[in-house]
Parts: sequence; C-alpha cells; structure tokens
Amino acid sequence: MLYKGGGWLAAAEQGRKLSKEAFERALPGLRTALLDAQTRLRRQARFPVLIVIAGVDGGGKGDTVNILHEWFDPRFLVTHAFGPPSDEEAERPPYWRYWRALPPKGRIGIFFESCYTQPLGGAMKRKDLDRALERIRAHEKLLADDGTLLLKFYFHLSKKAQKKRLKTLAEDPARSWRVTKDDWAHFRNHGKFRRAAERVLAATHTLDAPWIVVEGADEEYRNITVAKAILKALRARLKRPHRPPKAPTLKRLKPAKRLEGLDLSLRMTERVYHRERLRLQGRLHELSRKAQKAGVPAVFLFEGSDAAGKGGAIRRLTAALDARYYRVIPVAAPTEEERAQPYLWRFWRQLPRAGHLTIFDRSWYGRLLVERVEGYAGRAEWQRAYGEIRDFEAHLLAHGTALAKCWLHIDKDEQLRRFRERERTPWKRFKITPEDYRNRAKWGLYAQAAEELFARTGTPQAPWTLVAANDKAYARVKVLKACCAALERALS
Repeated sequence: MLYKGGGWLAAAEQGRKLSKEAFERALPGLRTALLDAQTRLRRQARFPVLIVIAGVDGGGKGDTVNILHEWFDPRFLVTHAFGPPSDEEAERPPYWRYWRALPPKGRIGIFFESCYTQPLGGAMKRKDLDRALERIRAHEKLLADDGTLLLKFYFHLSKKAQKKRLKTLAEDPARSWRVTKDDWAHFRNHGKFRRAAERVLAATHTLDAPWIVVEGADEEYRNITVAKAILKALRARLKRPHRPPKAPTLKRLKPAKRLEGLDLSLRMTERVYHRERLRLQGRLHELSRKAQKAGVPAVFLFEGSDAAGKGGAIRRLTAALDARYYRVIPVAAPTEEERAQPYLWRFWRQLPRAGHLTIFDRSWYGRLLVERVEGYAGRAEWQRAYGEIRDFEAHLLAHGTALAKCWLHIDKDEQLRRFRERERTPWKRFKITPEDYRNRAKWGLYAQAAEELFARTGTPQAPWTLVAANDKAYARVKVLKACCAALERALS
C-alpha cells in the first residue's frame, strides 16, 4: 500500500512490511510487465518519463534506484544524482543542470533529489521558500503540458525507524560507508525536516505532478511499491490516446501597433555612423571586459523581418568582442534530437557561462512567430509559450544575466529591394530562399504575432528594443546602444 496526499507523512509510519515469500512471488511478473511497458514506451516515443526521488536519509532511496536499474532495461534508463553544483553548473542559472538532464521522448529518467533538495532542507526563509516552490510548480507544469509523465516519490521513515536503519547500515562492514556524519546530524533534526517536507509536498502535489509517499523501512515493501506505482502510471499513459492540451485563457489585449509607430525614415550619415560605431564598439568592448572580470553572463537575441539586417548588426557587435568569450547561435528548424524535448530545451543548453556572451540569431520567440503563423505549433502550445518564455527570462535575470532583446523592422518595399539585391549579388545569394518569399506573403500575420509578443513578453526587466532598420547605419548604432545598456544594467 502507498499513500498519496492528505496528512502526508503520518500514514507512512505504520511499519508496513512484505514477506520475502510474497516478494519472490510478485517479482517475476512485475519485472516482465515493467520491461514490456518500457519497450512500448520506447517504440511509441510519444512522451518521456521523469521520476523524481527524494526523502529522508536511510529511507532506501539509493537502493530502490539501483533496483529499478536492475528491473528495467538500463540502456534506456538514466539516473542523475544532483549534489552540490559543479563549477560549470554554478556559472549558469540553477535550473540549467536539470534542463540538460531531461529524458527525451521514449526514455525514462530518474532525478535524485534535484530542485527539491534545498526546500526540503528546512533552512530556507519563508519568502525564498515560497519563490522556490513557485518556480518548481511552473517548471513541472511546463514539463507536464509538454507531455512528460512526472512521478515523484518521497521515501519516509519515522524517527525510530530512521535510527534503526542508520544503525543497521553503520554496523554492516559492507555498507557502513553509506552512513555519514551529515546523516546523523539530519537524524537529530528529524522534526525540522519532517515539517519542511509536509510544507513542500503539500505545495507541490498537483494532478500532473503528484507526490507518492512511500514507507521506506522494509526493503521488499518499498521496492515493490515503487515499481508497481511506476508500472500503473506508465500503463495508463500508454493506453491513453493523444489529446492535445487545452489552450490557456489569455487576457484580451488591445493591439498597440508598435511596428507601425516606428519612424522608418530615420537615417544616419556615413560620417556620424563611423564616429558612433567606433565609440559604441569601444564602450561595448570595455563593458564586456568588465563582465568577464565580474563573472556576469550575457544573452543578446535578435528577431525581426527577413532581410532586416540582423546578421550585419551582429557582426558589428562581434567586431568589438573577444572571440574567446562569445558564441553566435543561428537558430533554424529543430533537429530530431531537439524535437524529442520541450522546445525551450535547446535554448537552455546554450546559455553562457559566467563572463561569457551568447548571441541568438533568431531565438525562442520562433514559437510565437514562425511556429505560430505556419502552424508548426498548435494553439495551446504557442499560447502557453508567453508565460513559459517570461519564466525562462526570469531565470536568466535572477541569475544576473545581461539580457538584450532586439527586433529589427523594415517596410515591405525595403524588404523587396534587399531580396532582389541578394539575388543579384553572388556572395549574398545564399541568404535568399523561396521560404523568404512565402513568409513575405504572410506579412500581416507575422506583424500581428509580433505585436502580441511585444505586449505579452516585454517587461520592465526584459524590455524589447524595436529598431527602425530601413537605414542599416541607424539600426546598427541603435543595436550597439541597446546591448551596451543591457550590460550596464547587469553590472550596476
């Protein structure tokens, strides 16, 4: 028997056991069923399974994870044990290491402790705890909305049972290494950890990401209980036909028509452009050096009309930067590997380390532009993306990342002139494709999608810089100013 919800931990202190005979009788059929379900999951490749393991010291978490690797096909099951962040992990937003480790569709992943470690430790201030739990709920909702089967197990022991378990391990020469001074210190604070667990479990138990509390004292009972719960949930999801999630209800917006308000007649003389470009490139170089020394990461992203000059603006940025400390990521259609993950996965994994800069030529806003307009993303997917993107950018800003979001805009006549110029110029022909003309035919739909994303994703902390780009010189100077301003805000 396992316990879900309600009074939480009291029901996992009943001393439940399973005889070895009952365990041996149940095991062959259970293992066969687990392997069958795992094979069907892998062949269908419709969704991933993420199992989160947490609980008290001595509760059998590690033993049960090892058993799951024995009972499933371990080639298609990966466990990630998250301890203190490595240097590489500490230089990115905290959730970076969890996003990188997500299982793809058709596979099973196990997270040992993960983002629950700090909240369950009982040492966080109430305000920080509430913020951490809100972030966890948002993250798990994103995964569940994307189709992930989420199962969370909390292994519990009463204080008496925990003491007995730790003593048994400590007195066993083959397993005594597993009991540390920290384990005994945590035992002495059993009450504090229990109160923290009650709060965390209640706050993060949802229909799509439920907690399953398991009594951990008896090895046979614990392992069979967890395996049966996984099997039941996996079978139910495999049987369920694919149903697209419902679109969220969004507040109606009055179109601001910010693109129409741009003065595209703005021009800059060659003389002024030369002077301003050199001045701002010098400033950008100075700020980037300060960011490197201070360990401040930066993300600059570029969106806008086809042929609006994103590539040229990026080249004027990189001319002022040390090539060892920046990367330019051109974003195209997702690869097969990327389609097997939530759409933000491919952007999370490209985030820069401390003191480095990543420039995105196109970005995560593709979900709200080309994927929306061309129908690659369903209504529910792109409407959810407004909130998911705001949350993603909040992770960046909370980590101290300098963020600049630039939209370069030209009118239709200027775009057509540039298309034809590209076709006439041998070294520019690679830039023009039939897709550019197809997108041009949907100019109004793209403009409508852009206006909505400005309204829903532009915040005081992560504003959009709209650039009138009919004149390349004017546009490049404005982009340089925007990127310098983003670094200055992060360094202040």
